[in-house]
Amino acid sequence: IKAVSFVGSDKAGMHIYSRAAATGKRVQCNMGAKNHAVIMPDASAEATMNALTGAAFGAAGQRCMAISTAVFVGDSKPWEEGLKQRAMKLKIGCGTEPGADLGPVISKQAKERICSLVESGLKDGARVVLDGRNVEVPGFTSGNFVGPTILADVRPDMDCYKEEIFGPVLLCLKAETLEEAIEIVNSNKYGNGTAIFTTSGPAARKFQHEIDVGQVGINVPIPVPLPFFSFTGSRGSFAGDLNFYGKAGVHFFTHMKTVTTQWKDSPGGVTMAFPTSQKV
Repeated sequence: IKAVSFVGSDKAGMHIYSRAAATGKRVQCNMGAKNHAVIMPDASAEATMNALTGAAFGAAGQRCMAISTAVFVGDSKPWEEGLKQRAMKLKIGCGTEPGADLGPVISKQAKERICSLVESGLKDGARVVLDGRNVEVPGFTSGNFVGPTILADVRPDMDCYKEEIFGPVLLCLKAETLEEAIEIVNSNKYGNGTAIFTTSGPAARKFQHEIDVGQVGINVPIPVPLPFFSFTGSRGSFAGDLNFYGKAGVHFFTHMKTVTTQWKDSPGGVTMAFPTSQKV
């Protein structure tokens, strides 16, 4: 084995990275995430709420680039009802059922963990906007379903914020300024993806330059690059030197070789200098 490529949890990823790197193998580990969207007061309301709904609840939140946290500059309350109404219209059902928007989460243990983190948030002072923990799907009474859930008044010191929930849960935080919002995102240990929603060019430019996250969207909720660009998660979301996909991905699975050739004769005897391309 010359190289190890891994996608999964923090604990497994760091164990694999340390073991493989210690034996001189090339390693890339994509791990956990807590992807934030920063919503400016001037953001287009309709487009932003549609984007957040899809990014938070698509695939039942079980994707590493899901937007699980929304930081509202100003206040989240003007946005909450619109997000709630959109989330309530989503169809929850078997993943193979036509028209289903959300399928089940991966296991019973995953459902229990999601519900436990939601409950811990409520105990810590979060306010429930929409609770999907007791959703029932006809024909699947024992299914591992969790409906769209929205918690507001969340703080960075809460376990529901610090842990990756990996389920259909959107946490809403508040910031007074864009600077404060950037500080919230940069203070989180993960650096997989983030987005800002705004109609202000200066705000977008400030965000993209000051944010310490590997993949940034400007009015794009899930900023996954096309395959010819690298998947550039950073900080606690990635361990290694060469990212997935793109040129970095090609370099990870290959070794560079340099070949120097010369076809002309080299008269003049022995030279102690490096070979050159000078004309004779």
